[in-house]
Amino acid sequence: MMLLQLFIPGKNWCLSLAELTSFLEARRKIFDVNYISKDFFALSFAEKIKASTIDDLGGIIKIGNLVADIPTEIVRRSFLQRNQVAQIQLARAITDSGIAENILEANSKILFGVSVYCAEKSLQSLSKVIQRFIGSTIKRQLAKNNKKSKFMGFAKDRRQPQLSHVEVLKKNLIEKQAEVLFCIGEKQTWIASTIAVHNPFEFQKRDICKPSQRKIFAIPPRLARIMINLAFCTPGKLLIDPFCGVGTILQEALLMRAKVVGMDINQWCVSAAEENLKWIKREYKLSAADFRIIHGDACNMLKKVGFEQADCIVTEPDLGPALRHVPTERYAFRIIKKLQPLYFDFIGEAYNVLKKGGRLVLVTPYIKTRSEKRISMEIEEKSLDIGFQRVYPFKREHLAEGAMFPDGLITRAPLVDIEARHKIGREIHIFHK
Repeated sequence: MMLLQLFIPGKNWCLSLAELTSFLEARRKIFDVNYISKDFFALSFAEKIKASTIDDLGGIIKIGNLVADIPTEIVRRSFLQRNQVAQIQLARAITDSGIAENILEANSKILFGVSVYCAEKSLQSLSKVIQRFIGSTIKRQLAKNNKKSKFMGFAKDRRQPQLSHVEVLKKNLIEKQAEVLFCIGEKQTWIASTIAVHNPFEFQKRDICKPSQRKIFAIPPRLARIMINLAFCTPGKLLIDPFCGVGTILQEALLMRAKVVGMDINQWCVSAAEENLKWIKREYKLSAADFRIIHGDACNMLKKVGFEQADCIVTEPDLGPALRHVPTERYAFRIIKKLQPLYFDFIGEAYNVLKKGGRLVLVTPYIKTRSEKRISMEIEEKSLDIGFQRVYPFKREHLAEGAMFPDGLITRAPLVDIEARHKIGREIHIFHK
């Protein structure tokens, strides 16, 4: 019997899903993807994954255990048609799920939260009404058991009635089993109890508290963790970052119990990375941490590292100059043209250093322009000529019977990561040897 769990992704849901399925596949977990939306994923497992799994992921915000499911048609009738019979059915489903009884009693009044994630367009404008209905239903059920309670409200300007991971952490809702996830799909609606949330404070600590900083060119620790998981990096494997900078990718890989080798042509970066990894080892008590930082050119990596030594290579080379303004198309093409020889030389070197079956996860620049056209680097043909194969992270065999990927997802590669404020974003390529 397969056991269903719910996953709430970060802002880049596509990248979050690719990381999650890669993480599970690398660890040979038996799973099916039952439902996909930008708001939540539903996956079923032969054996439920532990709450602690969220600490190994960079792109998942919450994990919930299913307590009940109902047809979405009941939700539609309840709130679009205001059908009282349907509302009674919905209230009974919430009551029968036992979710109220699972909320652990505090010293005085019980505090619980309800977060609504709605992928059904016709109901999105009613999410706050749905949230209040669910909260009131649970509150009445607790009152029947002689328990005083209140459920967390939201500021009027909040677009969706969803608790942030920070709010869940600060109110200790995980320990009390006191956050309810109400996830509405087009055909099915799932009710779950949150068992884990992403801890942003630990990632922030590793970002801003490490002793050596290089903020302009830094990769965020969360993205570094996602890329490591896309590379199928598991404990004991050797991960190499040939453009290691101050060591962000390396530190996240060390925390996942990988062995790491960093390389950089800049001697200051070599010293900074060594200092940061020593700090990570002390701060997180990684007595068995295995790392080495080399001063050298990534395009001559073979001489420094050796033939077919790496299980995975995860890296972000030079993405071009720090831009003060959005560039013209012409200038963006000039940036790409100048960087391309570095990337092409490096890809050939990476192929020689990787073991057979190893993965290369590589970032290339993705540049906004004044004409709103996006300029990127074409590396696929070169990579295939060398012998690499493109990895498409969304695989049909992951889908449960009757489930579907959103249009175009099955062939999506590379993966793009860019925010509105960024002038240069990232294209994340995955290749295997």
